[in-house]
Amino acid sequence: MVLDALSPQRRRLMLVAACLGLLLITIGATAIVRALSTSASPVPQSEPGPVLLVPGYGGNVNSLEPLAAALRSGGRTAMVVAPLGDGTGDLRAQATHLGDVAERAVQDSGATSVDIIGYSAGGVVARLWVRDKGGERLARRVLTLGSPHHGTSQAALGAQFAGGCPPACEQLVPDSDVLRRLNAGDETPDGPLWATIRSTSDQVVTPVDSAALEGAVNIRIQDVCQTSTAAHGDLPRDPVVLAALGSVLGVEPPRSPPDVRC
Repeated sequence: MVLDALSPQRRRLMLVAACLGLLLITIGATAIVRALSTSASPVPQSEPGPVLLVPGYGGNVNSLEPLAAALRSGGRTAMVVAPLGDGTGDLRAQATHLGDVAERAVQDSGATSVDIIGYSAGGVVARLWVRDKGGERLARRVLTLGSPHHGTSQAALGAQFAGGCPPACEQLVPDSDVLRRLNAGDETPDGPLWATIRSTSDQVVTPVDSAALEGAVNIRIQDVCQTSTAAHGDLPRDPVVLAALGSVLGVEPPRSPPDVRC
């Protein structure tokens, strides 16, 4: 045998190298199996579950009541997610909180999934939940309204001129660590179907196109209602947004709403 012809020292070195090689192969195979087992399976689209509405920066739940009322009148179960603290804390902690609410909503309703509407910073919270907190298992559709997915210059101004701002504000500064990681690679990962709505009259999320996502159905209000002057605060009650509840959160593929009364 070849090993018999080697010195004891060389024989030990070859055995150690062989063991290391086997260990690396085992680690690589385990990583591949784990990645395959944890990849998101498509969430069934034919059975819409509850709709969770995630408020924006500051956690004003009343701002989402027009949307919740419209959903309920259309036969959907809708719940506005109470903010974590005052709604200005770490967006990642808010995403964990959203996950807890979603788990309870699924258990209580017996549904297999939830739909998410994230208003303003709430849309970033929804994305963090899907990407990092297991939300790809439960989210069927994600619709974001005027969300600063790529940051907003208003947060940058707040951080610069107000001597710093709360954690969520700091995280919404363009190119923050949180947003840079969130937008690396696929902006709309597998699991849910994605849609965004933005308005060219938005003075809070600037630039306006920060609210669009690569891979989503991106709806600009002025493409539907050319004369619209909908500001950021108008989005939850805007006719295009209300019409999109059917065209985006139904069972058909998400699309821009037709026949909107502008």
